[in-house]
Amino acid sequence: MKQGIHPDNYRMVAFKDMSNGDTFITRSTVNARETEEIDGVEYPVVKLEISSSSHPFYTGKMKLVDTAGRVDKFMNRYQKHMDSKKK
Repeated sequence: MKQGIHPDNYRMVAFKDMSNGDTFITRSTVNARETEEIDGVEYPVVKLEISSSSHPFYTGKMKLVDTAGRVDKFMNRYQKHMDSKKK
């Protein structure tokens, strides 16, 4: 690994999901204006609009798009095109 390319100012930072209120703590170099006390320790807080705890893909609440109708419609048009070429 190259020397001198990684920042030295890593610290513990709390990331707060504003859509559901979940908070997780990890190391980061991000600048934060606000702080919050969690379990008796003061952490800089970064507010997030969405995180893995509220994103529909990770929570299983993702809407599935019905593509079968679209594929069938395409196949029908493609088959008609191929049939017209054979004549």
